[in-house]
Amino acid sequence: MEVETPSLSQHSVTDVNLSAFKTEFVSPISPDRKSLFLQTSPEYAMKRLLCAGSGCIFQLAKAFRNEEAGRFHNPEFTMLEWYRIGFDHLQLIDEIDELLQSILNCTPLTKNSYQELFIQHCDFDPLVASLEDLQQVASDFGFAQLAENETSRDLLLQLLFSHVIEPKIGLDKPIAVTAFPASQAALARLDPKDKRVSERFEIYYQGIELANGFHELNDIDEQYSRFTRENAERQASAKDPVTLDPYFLSALHHGLPDCAGVALGVDRLVMLAIGADSLSETMAFDVQRA
Repeated sequence: MEVETPSLSQHSVTDVNLSAFKTEFVSPISPDRKSLFLQTSPEYAMKRLLCAGSGCIFQLAKAFRNEEAGRFHNPEFTMLEWYRIGFDHLQLIDEIDELLQSILNCTPLTKNSYQELFIQHCDFDPLVASLEDLQQVASDFGFAQLAENETSRDLLLQLLFSHVIEPKIGLDKPIAVTAFPASQAALARLDPKDKRVSERFEIYYQGIELANGFHELNDIDEQYSRFTRENAERQASAKDPVTLDPYFLSALHHGLPDCAGVALGVDRLVMLAIGADSLSETMAFDVQRA
């Protein structure tokens, strides 16, 4: 079922890698101004609908992210997000594979775990490497100046993944990168067979990240713990903490059904479909012309 959720919300996300646009609502019936946020994705609102019994849902929505602009980024973009009740992340990958073959006329995707790709392209296991190991590997790949003072394993892993691995994967056919480390699980469940990794995936094709999906976490205690941890990371990065969304947490308390969900960048998909070189070619008015 197609749904529509608000672009403006009273609450934002705690993800340290996302910056939301903030505005103020001046109400004609109240003297108090209320802060509102442009949504970085419709995820929280759609999950509230799932908790209310909507069943499988999808949405084509505008999403907004501050501090993002470039060849593959625009602060306002179009997202296709959908959730399948009863699916796990692997079943959802198969559905995305069908969609990409239909639109891009590409061959079926391949699947590789995060761990496999690091071993193949960086010659080390990211699930067991120490901080010192990561600093040394990053230095070996030419990032010594960044690595020597970096104390976050995940930032070093992301540095290596984005600069060393991403340029080498999904060139001839799409690839689903699976089993991200538990520390990068976001809103995904942990793998019951290996708690070091999560049931999260990302789809890449021709150097572009197209989609990010999860076997959705429905444990409210674990979700609350992750939000709290992310807020601590925000403060450590000199970013303002975010008030936890009570509506979303209340919905999770009511119960999120077993499901898998994915967010796919429509502008990037169009970019690949028409052979464009940058995201601006898919938009009548990118941020430079808006």
